[in-house]
Amino acid sequence: MRKIEYKSPEELKKLISQNKKETSLFLKQLKKKKPENLDKIVHQLHNDAFSVFNCLECANCCKTLGPRLSNQDIERMSRYLKMKPSDFYSKFIVADQDNDLVFEGHPCPFLMPDNACKVYASRPKACLEYPHTNRNRFIQILDLTHKNCETCPVAFEIVDELKKVIFGYLCRY
Repeated sequence: MRKIEYKSPEELKKLISQNKKETSLFLKQLKKKKPENLDKIVHQLHNDAFSVFNCLECANCCKTLGPRLSNQDIERMSRYLKMKPSDFYSKFIVADQDNDLVFEGHPCPFLMPDNACKVYASRPKACLEYPHTNRNRFIQILDLTHKNCETCPVAFEIVDELKKVIFGYLCRY
């Protein structure tokens, strides 16, 4: 995989807009055909991409997205910060329009100036798994992955590479 360059969310949205029709058609075909080796292909693309991309150069996810937090996430982070969960909750957490628990505002309150995470060792599960491209049953999260392409240069590159790899597979059927 080629070196992945940092792209701002604005740049990513522009790129996505330019090939929205192509990508939407590709994902629709992918859902229909359900290649049996999709997870293996995507996991390899994920590993290749993250071997050449440093998330600390980007942090778009931390700057623009709010992860859904579980009670376990809140307990783990508050323990890490040596705070009572109730104090952590009142200082950092709000319920969004879906009544999910999220950090209040953006960027993430734990994003440091060097793009490192102050609570990295105890970060929320949603942060740990983002952009979810190493997940099993990848076919189930194609829409989420397409959405994540607007924020994550790695997700964008994985989908772009996936089109190249899978296109030959889909054309055989």
